[in-house]
Amino acid sequence: MAGFIISGLKPLPCIYDRPVAGVISRSSSKSRFLTKNKNFPDLKILNPIKSRNWGLNVSAPFRVASVEEDEGRKERNHGINGFEEQEQEAGFDPGAPPPFKLADIRAAIPKHCWVKDPWKSMSYVVRDVAVVLGLAAAAVYVNNWIVWPLYWAAQGTMFWALFVLGHDCGHGSFSNDPKLNSVVGHLLHSSILVPYHGWRISHRTHHQNHGHVENDESWHPLSEKIYRSLDTLTRTLRFILPFPMLAFPFYLWNRSPGKSGSHFDPSSDLFVPTERKDVITSTLCWTAMAAFLVGLGFTMGPMQLLKLYGIPYWIFVMWLDGVTYLHHHGHEEKLPWYRGKEWSYLRGGLTTLDRDYGWINNIHHDIGTHVIHHLFPQIPHYHLVEATEAAKPVLGKYYREPEQSGPLPFHLIGSLMRSLKNDHYVSDTGDVVYYQTDPELKKNAS
Repeated sequence: MAGFIISGLKPLPCIYDRPVAGVISRSSSKSRFLTKNKNFPDLKILNPIKSRNWGLNVSAPFRVASVEEDEGRKERNHGINGFEEQEQEAGFDPGAPPPFKLADIRAAIPKHCWVKDPWKSMSYVVRDVAVVLGLAAAAVYVNNWIVWPLYWAAQGTMFWALFVLGHDCGHGSFSNDPKLNSVVGHLLHSSILVPYHGWRISHRTHHQNHGHVENDESWHPLSEKIYRSLDTLTRTLRFILPFPMLAFPFYLWNRSPGKSGSHFDPSSDLFVPTERKDVITSTLCWTAMAAFLVGLGFTMGPMQLLKLYGIPYWIFVMWLDGVTYLHHHGHEEKLPWYRGKEWSYLRGGLTTLDRDYGWINNIHHDIGTHVIHHLFPQIPHYHLVEATEAAKPVLGKYYREPEQSGPLPFHLIGSLMRSLKNDHYVSDTGDVVYYQTDPELKKNAS
């Protein structure tokens, strides 16, 4: 079933076995890479760890390709999927190389925004766990069918909040202590059936390759060739609501179309050999939680377990899929995706989007403040809003102000539906590409 939902009825070709993320330095003639390369022993960003490394170790490169080096490639940014006309109207090309560097953004962010306070981070964990337990106790005590739907919505949202704190542990923004990050991350993610290290490693790949058509890991676009190879049922499962919002558990088992491997399998091509022990540890923790839930089912009955845990779990999945999708899709303007030499860490990161979730912003730890998080994932979540405000003057038009939300972010449902109706595939060729629409699928989705 997992493979059916995510990869469809037909197996899809794996385009890239391992992510590649290049960065260019003006001050050096030697290329530097974020992925392991035996020819560059001096690099340690993703070099396999000699001693066990529990943290995510994702940090943004300090230097990116210069504007002068990118100017000669600007002409390839136009005329794809009708974008040339849009660019002429707006007077701004979001696919053009920005007139600033990553270091300029970094310099604009106050120094205290980089400081991690483990006590403050733990206070959020205590708060969220207390709310989760309190909600469950209240629901059992009242045990009324008027209350249960309210409980499901609230508890599913709190499961999502727990995931975000575990996500911060994976990035190392929770604290400077890798062991603390790992312990807390395992407790939080295992409790909601997420394999901590397996997901942490694939999420690292997503951050290091954000905005790359093939190398990105999360919600990356399908090429036209792959899209055309999908049968009608598979297209429906991927693009017609509510199916895409239920994808995360299946993604953990089989990844996305065009990619192979499992977050639970230590021999998967998601991982290098030195990471296999970590993956086994997380898979064992996931298995222990699954066994615990089975035991609860025998103790309290499967219906009570479904009401207390099962339905909130699927609400959490919908939060995760919806939020992560809208971080990279659904803007009213067409945003670029990159390949080859046109891709850089900075340009890819600038295609991400901030979102306003109203009252939910505080509950899910400002995860909607996503642009700065993607560029600098080591900044703690409680500093992201301030860091974003400080960076806006540098980012200019490359920062897209999110639409203001009411108390609850119902406005984002429209953005989600519009994107799924229109953003179906990108061209098989070209280094700067934009989403194109399948008219037939759009008609069926209406």
